[in-house]
Amino acid sequence: MGTLDGKVALITGTAGGMGRVAALIFAREGAQVVGADIQVEANKETIELVRSAGGEMTGIAPVDLTDPDAVQQLADDAAAAYGGLDVVYNNAAMQRFGPMPDFSVEDWRATEAGELDIPFFVSKFTWPYLVRRGGGVIINVASEAGLIAGSTPPMVAHTAANAGVIGMTRQLALEGAPHGIRAVAISPGPVLTPASDRDLGDNQAARDAIISKTLLKRFARPEEVVELAAFLASDRAAYITGANYAVDGGASAW
Repeated sequence: MGTLDGKVALITGTAGGMGRVAALIFAREGAQVVGADIQVEANKETIELVRSAGGEMTGIAPVDLTDPDAVQQLADDAAAAYGGLDVVYNNAAMQRFGPMPDFSVEDWRATEAGELDIPFFVSKFTWPYLVRRGGGVIINVASEAGLIAGSTPPMVAHTAANAGVIGMTRQLALEGAPHGIRAVAISPGPVLTPASDRDLGDNQAARDAIISKTLLKRFARPEEVVELAAFLASDRAAYITGANYAVDGGASAW
């Protein structure tokens, strides 16, 4: 018996990184997973990994999550895949970094669209399906940047967007409660994914600067974030809503 048996979970950004790990862990716990991403081939690889591990997953790709019409279609298709939706896991995000005042308006707007519009659109268009199901769970992946500032890299748009995600989660919890919908945010610190590993390369100074604010002096592993999400999506967390969980190695504690 898995903690998510009988539940249908839409997870965004499943082509790699934490999204791929989320698909594997949620399927391991018994959920039927619908994975969405703009990358077609990498998303197919995730599906194959899930199925080879004995899980159940279907994929919807490519989908541009910054396009509300595309997200509306995604919500309809995801609900149709297994006959409804119980969990919406807003994992996907796109961001840009840079210092003030050199940070361009284009980069600002791209980051706000990539980090704030995406979870709003996905939550908005899946909401009726959660209501129809008699309730469900929305999990928004935010960031420690929604709680504290960061110098490496400079992140003015990233901090603003993720503070917005945390605030939006509280509002979704308030409005969702009468419908049996819970909403919870998770704010990771630095997580070592294939993308972050690629971007940092052999720049040890940057790696050291990023983890210097953590108490544990290391990057998180993706599963250390996703295992919490799986718990929050389960009925064991039925009394948890409107909360934000920092999974940041203690970075926001001091």
